[in-house]
Amino acid sequence: MSLEACLPVNLQGPSTTITKVAAGLSGAGVHRVECPDGTFVLKVSAADEPLENWRAKINIQQLAADAGLAPRIVHTDEAQRAVLSDFVVDRSFPALLMTPTTREAAIGLLGRTLRRVHELPLPADASRRDPREFLAETWSSLDGTFATPKFLGDAVRDILAAEPLPPERGVVLSHNDVNPSNVVYDGERLLLLDWDTAGANDPFYDLAAISVFFRMDELTCQRLLAAHDDAPVTSLPAAFVACRRIVAVLCGTMFMKLARQSGHSGATGEETLESTLSLGDFYQRLRTGSVNIASGDGQWLFGNALVKESFGG
Repeated sequence: MSLEACLPVNLQGPSTTITKVAAGLSGAGVHRVECPDGTFVLKVSAADEPLENWRAKINIQQLAADAGLAPRIVHTDEAQRAVLSDFVVDRSFPALLMTPTTREAAIGLLGRTLRRVHELPLPADASRRDPREFLAETWSSLDGTFATPKFLGDAVRDILAAEPLPPERGVVLSHNDVNPSNVVYDGERLLLLDWDTAGANDPFYDLAAISVFFRMDELTCQRLLAAHDDAPVTSLPAAFVACRRIVAVLCGTMFMKLARQSGHSGATGEETLESTLSLGDFYQRLRTGSVNIASGDGQWLFGNALVKESFGG
């Protein structure tokens, strides 16, 4: 398949360059497209993805784009399962969040943005999957086939054995993958990238996910929830706290799976929770360039750090 053929005719030609950016767990390829008319992002899903699934994903992405919550969709190609979107220059939301003078504004912007996501109409064909079921499936693909630290298995089994808490809120349209790499700040707005896993879920899931990745303490989580709810929050709901643990362990397990795919040899048996890098330490190494998250070693360290976060860091 020619990637150029996935583009609208007016963007095809010798002056257009296409550069691969990444490939995720889903098998989708992401490419940067540069041409005289501008810069775009081309995402081509796996060739065997059912058309109905792809259409449902694009429908949600279009809803988000129309609401100013995702980059504008420029072109779609059903036959190639391809979507072309505007490239948005990222002004760094983490910098906005970590700067003392803009931190409160950043928390408020994040909470309000996620509220707008959750206010989008929930399509009738939106998928719904219990995160615990996804954790069980991901863990089963590793357990017995890839050596992982004992504390990971303990965490997974504890979550799967626990009685689920009754839902405190109604199901909403959830992005389901709110992590820093999918949050773009254009200087005024926050936009979310990669809507592939979006579907029906508890609104706490998105809030819990970003609070884990940004290592938010209890008071910051309260302010995030208050901005989302547009109402004071004086204590963290039990369901939100439970979601935080599930997110940390699920994402950690997924990065273990990525590490295996990248050729990591697995655990040696000497790993302990105490000797594992904290999420903060991992980010510090990432900033200094001493770890590469695209490598098996980097994915292994990140996965372990996320699981450690589920134990309180």
